[in-house]
Amino acid sequence: MKIAVVSASLSESSTTQRLGRAMADAYVGAFGGEVQMISLRELAHDITDNMLTGFPSPRLEESFEQVKAADALIAVTPAYNASYSGLFKSFFDVLPEDYLRGKPVAIGATGGTPRHSLVTEHAIRPMMTYLHAHVAPTAVYAATEDFGAHAADSDGSGGAGLNRRIMREMEELAMIYRAQTGQPTPGRTAGTAGTGAKHGSGAEGDAARSDVDEAKALFADFTPMSDLLSD
Repeated sequence: MKIAVVSASLSESSTTQRLGRAMADAYVGAFGGEVQMISLRELAHDITDNMLTGFPSPRLEESFEQVKAADALIAVTPAYNASYSGLFKSFFDVLPEDYLRGKPVAIGATGGTPRHSLVTEHAIRPMMTYLHAHVAPTAVYAATEDFGAHAADSDGSGGAGLNRRIMREMEELAMIYRAQTGQPTPGRTAGTAGTGAKHGSGAEGDAARSDVDEAKALFADFTPMSDLLSD
């Protein structure tokens, strides 16, 4: 399986670049495959020239073909002014029509504070849906605290869940890809317990209990609706 990572980071050591690599490494570690990194910072002038002239440079065209040939795409961007970066949007503006049609896509974003986490839902996901991609239900937003620090308006506890969120999205990406190709749904990998319903059980009761167990693992004060309504 070929995975292309489109990263709109502005430096090689940025949190956006690290997030894209972490997502790709998680997928390859669990399900195998090979990864191709597409750094948009290196294509910034080519993207601008393409927007002005309508013609891509050879290396920009090569990146287009890498996206087209990939079995799945991971797309990550820093959050700017409550949306994706202009570089990120410009690349997908000049990407040939239908290159993302039907392609499994995982999305992610980074920012200084968790307050901007909905950028994945109100900006990135609608754009990918418009381009006819099959986007994984889970999106990963990584704030400063997820990389070992935290902003003044955050409690600093978010980092504990980053790897879990990444693994959940990569499982969903694998499910989309394998459903499209007719391959068996991948089994749960070691260390990812609690990221979904039980595998191998078709009983509704088991699925419901699994959902409750997952919610309790995520939220210490979670109370099932059945308990709330029991009195």
